[in-house]
Amino acid sequence: MKFLPITYAEVQERGWSEVDVVLVTADAYVDHPSFGHAVIARLMEHHGFKVAILPQPNWRDDLRDFKKFGKPKHFFAISSGMDSMVNHYTAAKRLRSNDAYTPGGSTGFRPDYASYVYAKILKDLFPDTPIISGGLESSLRRFTHYDYWQDSLKPSILAEAPIDLLVYGMGEKPLKEIIRLLQRGVPFSSLTTIPQTAYLADLESIKPHKKWEDLILLSHEQCASSKQKQLQNFKKIERETNKMFPMRLIQGVQDKAVVVNPPYPPLSSEELDETYEYPYMRTPHPKYKKRGDIPAYEMIKHSINIHRGCFGGCSFCAINAHQGKFVVSRSSKSVLKELEQVTQLPSFTGTITDLGGPSANTYKMQGFDLNLCAKCTRPSCLFPEICKNLNTNHQDLLELYEQVQKHPKVKHLFIGSGVRYDILLQNTLDQDILKSHKAYTKALIQNHVSGRLKVAPEHTSDAILKLIRKPSFSLFYQFKTLFEKESAAVNKNQQIIPYFISSLPGSTEKEMAQLALETKSLGFKLEQVQDFTPTPMNMATEMFYAEMNEQGKPLFVAKTPLEKKNQRRFFFWYLPENKAWIKRSLEKLKLVDIANSLLQKNTPPIHNHHKKKTRRNPPQ
Repeated sequence: MKFLPITYAEVQERGWSEVDVVLVTADAYVDHPSFGHAVIARLMEHHGFKVAILPQPNWRDDLRDFKKFGKPKHFFAISSGMDSMVNHYTAAKRLRSNDAYTPGGSTGFRPDYASYVYAKILKDLFPDTPIISGGLESSLRRFTHYDYWQDSLKPSILAEAPIDLLVYGMGEKPLKEIIRLLQRGVPFSSLTTIPQTAYLADLESIKPHKKWEDLILLSHEQCASSKQKQLQNFKKIERETNKMFPMRLIQGVQDKAVVVNPPYPPLSSEELDETYEYPYMRTPHPKYKKRGDIPAYEMIKHSINIHRGCFGGCSFCAINAHQGKFVVSRSSKSVLKELEQVTQLPSFTGTITDLGGPSANTYKMQGFDLNLCAKCTRPSCLFPEICKNLNTNHQDLLELYEQVQKHPKVKHLFIGSGVRYDILLQNTLDQDILKSHKAYTKALIQNHVSGRLKVAPEHTSDAILKLIRKPSFSLFYQFKTLFEKESAAVNKNQQIIPYFISSLPGSTEKEMAQLALETKSLGFKLEQVQDFTPTPMNMATEMFYAEMNEQGKPLFVAKTPLEKKNQRRFFFWYLPENKAWIKRSLEKLKLVDIANSLLQKNTPPIHNHHKKKTRRNPPQ
């Protein structure tokens, strides 16, 4: 095994006269299955393509990086890695001081809107060579979207960047089909009927498809004329995104149209296993040794991803728009094979730092009856109640934990991914599921917490939680009690670390003050907090932009830098520099009682608002 070439000298060492694909990425090259560029490059290699990787090319004043491999035989592939704007800027639109996907955490190695910039440079240099774009930045900008950084409504990336084909979501299946057709000699210009791809077309060239129904969305110009229309448009997009068999979506922009073909069905377990079993080196390319560690790699090098996709449907999250609503899980055999590779790393000392995915405890969970899932359009299988068709049994996950722990080199297995405690506290009449919830909760807390367990209530106001499709904060009280009980049973002094977000749509200073008071009464000085950052392709961002809820009713939104800063200050009520401001602000709001309770030395626990709920799941 060896790294894929990132220099022309490495191409020559392989005896190649040309490459089939040049993959341009805004991340440093880490040959590991947690890094999208490595997965895509290894997939193309596995299917017979000669692939060179161009990581973090100089785009400013010297374009020789883009020229060094010459013109590829088939196409350029572009990925921004993570979203370049989220990578660069905080929610306050300040430049970040580090980049976790660059050696030494250094900044300045990727441009703003990297996918756009790379595509324009490549099309100028190689006008006849097709460009395929994928990854988060392109995937989540496939339709008209609100851009927080420019505070404007932007059209699809296909209307602004010279991209010939966009692969959205997790790209294994569409890329395999692209490779298959190109190897058969099909012209690139004919690749317009591949599922899970999008392209820009002349209106008259769009032909009906024998298997796909079409949904004509409001045009970009219509959406730009009315926030209400943009909200309505996104609701249609979200509805289709959450269907098992969605329609082909077509959105006009100027005199053309963006055509978004329906996605492939989710990968099978065997197909997902393949993704993780390519011959990765599992480390960054050696060229980075002198520049320092890559923080994102250091964080995951002793962890293992066991599933992808999320049925939580949180309105502020775009995972279901990118990875999909349906969870796909690896086989235990594949996970244990990767475990063996991790334990052989020179840096491994006996601790697996995570065994998880978008949520830690949704491994192998899906509907009992997939025919019902095929008819469902709910954005969330967990909100407002857990779907009665969802099999939330934790037994497979418990068995996987046990298998990992049996490895002779594994001393500790810790869970670093966030846990969905609403599943663990589910009201159900299924005794096997209840038994598995109790067994998993006990095993998790007693054996797999590294001293601190991350959970994400996000807010304490049930009104705000309803807007973001999260369960009542009463469940956090229940889980905290359970966590403390199970920790005490094994004489462990462990902490539960809740994660909260300020400036969510609908959240006012009053709600933030109540959040501060309630978390103080629980004994927390909050650490894991974030100011809401609107990113494309989620409902909370659309509510932020429109200043309306999903039903189109007016909604307060903290938008200005000062409004967002002031909401965040309530997280840190205990800092001396915030106390006088908090007192004045709450007095203006006639919330003197909250101010006194929040700022006094001790605050008694709050119990009256959060009583245990005993409702059963309603019929679906």
